Amino acid sequence: MPVTMVAEAFKENGMTQPAEMHSTSAEKLRQIFGADAVLYITVKNYGTVYQVVDSASIVTAEAKLMDLKTGKQLWTGVATASSKERENNQNAGGLVGLLVAAVVKQIIATSIDQSHQIAGITTERLLSAGQPRGILYGPRSPNYGKD
Repeated sequence: MPVTMVAEAFKENGMTQPAEMHSTSAEKLRQIFGADAVLYITVKNYGTVYQVVDSASIVTAEAKLMDLKTGKQLWTGVATASSKERENNQNAGGLVGLLVAAVVKQIIATSIDQSHQIAGITTERLLSAGQPRGILYGPRSPNYGKD
Protein backbone atom coordinates (compact mmCIF):
# COMPACT_ATOMS: atom_id res chain seq x y z
CA MET A 1 0.00 0.00 0.00
CA PRO A 2 1.30 3.50 -0.69
CA VAL A 3 2.91 5.20 2.31
CA THR A 4 0.64 8.24 2.12
CA MET A 5 -2.48 6.07 2.13
CA VAL A 6 -1.25 4.08 5.15
CA ALA A 7 -0.28 7.27 7.00
CA GLU A 8 -3.72 8.74 6.33
CA ALA A 9 -5.46 5.57 7.55
CA PHE A 10 -3.45 5.70 10.78
CA LYS A 11 -4.19 9.42 11.16
CA GLU A 12 -7.93 8.79 10.74
CA ASN A 13 -7.63 6.28 13.57
CA GLY A 14 -5.84 8.72 15.89
CA MET A 15 -2.27 7.56 15.36
CA THR A 16 0.30 10.03 14.07
CA GLN A 17 3.58 8.85 15.64
CA PRO A 18 5.62 5.83 14.46
CA ALA A 19 5.72 4.39 18.01
CA GLU A 20 1.90 4.46 18.14
CA MET A 21 1.68 2.79 14.75
CA HIS A 22 4.17 0.06 15.68
CA SER A 23 2.34 -0.68 18.92
CA THR A 24 -1.08 -1.02 17.28
CA SER A 25 -2.68 -4.37 18.06
CA ALA A 26 -3.03 -7.05 15.40
CA GLU A 27 -6.81 -6.86 15.72
CA LYS A 28 -6.81 -3.09 15.08
CA LEU A 29 -4.51 -3.50 12.06
CA ARG A 30 -6.84 -6.17 10.61
CA GLN A 31 -9.78 -3.83 11.24
CA ILE A 32 -8.14 -0.79 9.60
CA PHE A 33 -6.49 -2.48 6.61
CA GLY A 34 -8.21 -5.85 6.24
CA ALA A 35 -4.72 -7.40 6.08
CA ASP A 36 -3.55 -10.92 6.92
CA ALA A 37 0.00 -9.84 7.77
CA VAL A 38 2.01 -6.74 8.59
CA LEU A 39 5.59 -5.89 7.64
CA TYR A 40 7.52 -3.86 10.20
CA ILE A 41 10.67 -2.16 8.91
CA THR A 42 13.17 -0.46 11.19
CA VAL A 43 15.95 1.65 9.70
CA LYS A 44 19.10 1.05 11.74
CA ASN A 45 21.59 3.17 9.77
CA TYR A 46 20.90 5.97 7.32
CA GLY A 47 23.40 8.54 6.15
CA THR A 48 27.02 9.25 5.46
CA VAL A 49 29.78 8.08 7.78
CA TYR A 50 32.96 10.17 7.69
CA GLN A 51 36.33 8.64 8.43
CA VAL A 52 39.81 10.17 8.49
CA VAL A 53 40.45 9.83 4.75
CA ASP A 54 37.20 8.35 3.53
CA SER A 55 33.41 8.47 3.70
CA ALA A 56 30.55 6.16 2.83
CA SER A 57 26.77 6.41 2.66
CA ILE A 58 25.34 3.42 4.49
CA VAL A 59 21.75 2.23 4.92
CA THR A 60 20.77 -0.77 7.05
CA ALA A 61 17.20 -1.95 7.56
CA GLU A 62 15.66 -4.76 9.58
CA ALA A 63 12.24 -6.19 8.81
CA LYS A 64 9.83 -8.68 10.29
CA LEU A 65 6.63 -10.07 8.82
CA MET A 66 3.94 -10.88 11.37
CA ASP A 67 0.76 -12.94 10.90
CA LEU A 68 -2.12 -10.76 12.13
CA LYS A 69 -4.35 -13.72 12.96
CA THR A 70 -1.92 -15.75 15.07
CA GLY A 71 0.63 -13.09 16.08
CA LYS A 72 3.42 -15.40 14.89
CA GLN A 73 6.53 -14.06 13.21
CA LEU A 74 6.57 -15.40 9.65
CA TRP A 75 9.92 -14.00 8.54
CA THR A 76 12.72 -11.70 9.61
CA GLY A 77 15.52 -10.19 7.56
CA VAL A 78 18.29 -7.60 7.53
CA ALA A 79 19.91 -5.83 4.59
CA THR A 80 22.69 -3.27 4.24
CA ALA A 81 24.02 -1.33 1.29
CA SER A 82 26.93 1.09 1.08
CA SER A 83 28.25 3.52 -1.49
CA LYS A 84 31.64 1.84 -0.98
CA GLU A 85 30.38 -1.21 -2.89
CA ARG A 86 30.52 0.70 -6.17
CA GLU A 87 34.02 2.06 -5.73
CA ASN A 88 37.13 0.68 -7.33
CA ASN A 89 39.50 -0.18 -4.48
CA GLN A 90 42.72 0.93 -6.16
CA ASN A 91 45.27 2.94 -4.20
CA ALA A 92 46.66 4.82 -7.17
CA GLY A 93 48.82 7.74 -6.11
CA GLY A 94 49.69 6.47 -2.63
CA LEU A 95 48.96 8.68 0.36
CA VAL A 96 48.69 11.91 -1.65
CA GLY A 97 46.23 10.24 -4.03
CA LEU A 98 44.22 8.96 -1.06
CA LEU A 99 44.04 12.43 0.49
CA VAL A 100 43.01 14.09 -2.76
CA ALA A 101 40.35 11.42 -3.35
CA ALA A 102 39.10 11.89 0.23
CA VAL A 103 38.75 15.67 -0.22
CA VAL A 104 36.85 15.20 -3.49
CA LYS A 105 34.57 12.58 -1.91
CA GLN A 106 33.88 14.87 1.08
CA ILE A 107 32.91 17.73 -1.23
CA ILE A 108 30.62 15.48 -3.27
CA ALA A 109 29.12 13.87 -0.15
CA THR A 110 28.22 17.26 1.34
CA SER A 111 26.60 18.45 -1.88
CA ILE A 112 24.83 15.23 -2.91
CA ASP A 113 23.37 12.85 -0.34
CA GLN A 114 23.66 9.33 -1.77
CA SER A 115 21.67 7.80 1.09
CA HIS A 116 18.39 7.83 -0.85
CA GLN A 117 19.91 5.77 -3.69
CA ILE A 118 21.59 3.43 -1.21
CA ALA A 119 18.25 2.99 0.60
CA GLY A 120 16.77 1.74 -2.68
CA ILE A 121 19.47 -0.93 -2.92
CA THR A 122 18.87 -1.92 0.71
CA THR A 123 15.12 -2.19 0.08
CA GLU A 124 15.67 -4.32 -3.02
CA ARG A 125 17.92 -6.69 -1.08
CA LEU A 126 15.52 -6.94 1.84
CA LEU A 127 12.23 -7.26 -0.04
CA SER A 128 13.22 -9.33 -3.08
CA ALA A 129 12.52 -13.03 -2.75
CA GLY A 130 15.48 -15.25 -3.51
CA GLN A 131 18.04 -12.85 -2.04
CA PRO A 132 20.22 -13.94 0.91
CA ARG A 133 18.17 -13.05 4.03
CA GLY A 134 15.55 -11.50 1.73
CA ILE A 135 11.82 -12.03 2.09
CA LEU A 136 10.47 -15.48 1.38
CA TYR A 137 8.53 -16.50 -1.73
CA GLY A 138 4.74 -16.26 -1.36
CA PRO A 139 2.22 -19.08 -1.85
CA ARG A 140 1.53 -18.10 -5.47
CA SER A 141 5.19 -18.39 -6.48
CA PRO A 142 6.47 -21.58 -8.10
CA ASN A 143 9.41 -21.28 -5.65
CA TYR A 144 7.16 -21.26 -2.57
CA GLY A 145 8.46 -23.51 0.18
CA LYS A 146 11.79 -24.12 -1.56
CA ASP A 147 13.74 -21.53 0.44
